[in-house]
Order: sequence, then C-alpha cells, then structure tokens
Amino acid sequence: MQRLEDQLVADFYNYEALLSDEERKILLSAREFMTTEIKPMVNEYWARGEFPHELIGKFRGAGLTALSYEGYGEHPDAVSNLLTGMVAMEMTRTDASVATFFGVHNGLAMYSIYAGGSQEQRDRWLPAMAAMDKIGAFAMTEPLGGSDVAGGMRTTAKRDGDTWILNGAKKWIGNATFADYVVVWARDLDDNHVKGFVVEKGTPGFVAEKIEGKIAFRIVENAEITLTGVRVPEANRLQRINSFRDVAEILRATRGGVAWQALGVMIGAYELALDYAKERQQFGRPIARFQLVQDLLVKSLGNITASWGMLVQLARLQDAGIFQDEHSSLAKAFVTSRMREVVAWSREIFGGNGIVLGHDVARFFADAEAIYSFEGTREMNTLIVGKAITGQSAFV
Repeated sequence: MQRLEDQLVADFYNYEALLSDEERKILLSAREFMTTEIKPMVNEYWARGEFPHELIGKFRGAGLTALSYEGYGEHPDAVSNLLTGMVAMEMTRTDASVATFFGVHNGLAMYSIYAGGSQEQRDRWLPAMAAMDKIGAFAMTEPLGGSDVAGGMRTTAKRDGDTWILNGAKKWIGNATFADYVVVWARDLDDNHVKGFVVEKGTPGFVAEKIEGKIAFRIVENAEITLTGVRVPEANRLQRINSFRDVAEILRATRGGVAWQALGVMIGAYELALDYAKERQQFGRPIARFQLVQDLLVKSLGNITASWGMLVQLARLQDAGIFQDEHSSLAKAFVTSRMREVVAWSREIFGGNGIVLGHDVARFFADAEAIYSFEGTREMNTLIVGKAITGQSAFV
C-alpha cells in the first residue's frame, strides 16, 4: 500500500501538483485524518445503520471546517475552490456517508448562512459551526416534491408580527435528527417566494424522525421532518434570501461539491480493485495479469482522469466568479454517471467477494446510488445544460 504522503495511484495526470505547497499540506492532513481516524470505524457503523457521534469530536481540531469561509474557522483566508473540491474528494475516497455528514454541515448548512445571511447572522451562527460545537442541516426536499421543489414547494411560511409560522414536511434531510441548526426552506404565503429560516434545536412543533431501511448512506441520519405551527423569529430568517433565485445560487455551488464527492467514490473503488487485482490469484497468477481485468481498470482510470480534469476547470471558473448553473449541472450529471460505471467495474473485479462488506467495495457500490440521485437527478441536470446550449427549455 502507498504511504499517505505519496501521490494517489488514481492521480494519473498528477492533478495534485496544481495545488500550492500550503494547500497540499491541508489536503494531506485530510488524507491522514480520514485514513487513521475515520476509516477504521466506518464498516461497523455502516452495517448497523447508525451515526457514530464520536466522529464529531474527531473532526474538531482537524482544521477542515470552514476552509472557504473567510473570517471563520482555523484558516483566516478562504482557500481555493480547487482545494475544497479535493478535500471533498479525499473524504469520500474513504467513506461517502461521513463525507456527506460533513458536506451537509460544512457545505449546505454553513454556506446557506454564509451566502444568505446578514453579517450579524453569520457572526451569530458560523463560529460555533466552524468549531463543530454546533451541527447544521439543510431542509429542502419534501415527501411529495424533489425536482419540482422550486415551483411546487408545499412547506409554507406565514408572517405574524416579529415571527414566522412554518407548516409542512421535509424528507431525506441529513443530520436533522441531531442538528442544532436546521436551515428550512419554505414558501411565503404572502408573496409566494421561497425564503430560508434557521430553526434551532428544541423549537416546538419541529419533529425529525430517522428514515430506516436504507441501502446507501447508512451512516447518515436522514430524517423525515414535520413542521406544525413552528414559530421562528424574524431574526432567524436569512436576510439575503428573497426568492428561489437566491436559493439557486447556493445550490449551484454545492452541486459542484457533489461532483467532487462522486470523483472520490470512483477513486476509492478503483484503488480497492487495483490492490485486489494484484493480490488475488487465479490459475496460478494474479488476476491483474488478465487482459479483461486490465481493461476494466484502465476504463476506470480513464473515467477518473477525465472527471478530475472537468472538475479542475469547474473550480477555476468558480474561483474566477464566472461559473453558471449549467457548468455545475454538467459536472454533476457527467461525473456521477462515470462513477456508476467505475463502482460496477470495481465490484466486478472482486467477483463474489465484491458483495461482502469486509472488502469495502460493496459500500462504495451502494453509496454511489445516493450520490447519483441527490442534488438534482441526472435527467434534471441534463435539462439545465440542454436549455443553456439550445436556448430552448424542455422543462414541463
């Protein structure tokens, strides 16, 4: 096995060399943290379908939270989108569930507050979240609404003096069973626009129930939320969110992060398959010497290398402030599709051992399905790109 400080075997074109020396130190610290602190525990908790609350303590002091939020966290200056993308990749390369827990907190929840909140709201909530003393969640998807949530959001908000009354339901909300702050998106009954509200733990009328029986992301505590007369002060309404167009600005950034997660899943599965092919003996020789096995490995590496290159350019567009919805949508649709191929080929190399959790690849194979589906399905992201390149909307 390679040492932590070595270049990843999947980094065939040496994309890590694009990082500065300081950025690469952060990436390597993430690699060591995930390998030594997180990897030993994931199979046990994945099998049990439970979230290991002790890992929150492990994340404290790891220096990985709020990297892209200037003025918060351990790094005073915001780092490049290339680094934050590679850190997301590195986390998912070890485990997609843990990476998603972190992404919901550090990405969806914190970025909603950072991008949509006033300076007072940022200063009120983000320091504790950056320290992981408080955990966040992001509640948008609904039991009867996923892709159509922009125009068909059923959760409502009604102004009543200095408070808002929220009613409705949300589903698939990661971290919601234990989160201290849940960013809830609701349609204002007065102007019909979507607005964001930070609902604090213990607020009456807010109930989160864990979704059981999942075959993917079994460590993540996804919840179904019911909101019954939940009163939220105006001070907890995100002051810079006035319509779904503002929400879309947040989703544009986080969708690119999901593509980086998909790359991490590809790399994790490929590395497992490559090691296994070198060790597994059949007909008196390692299966890595078989032409058909090499074909699967090379196709996997090609998918990884092409996806990584796409995401490098996406990060550059983000850093330049010129990326659009269609840029992140193409990356999400393309990279998650390639991910599905790689995890299937990697599991195939394992043969029957590929369905046993102890060999790890089964976990990557299952978790890939969740990443393929959330943050916009392949079909919806395809239509976003299709509209951009043709000028014609195919949405119905």
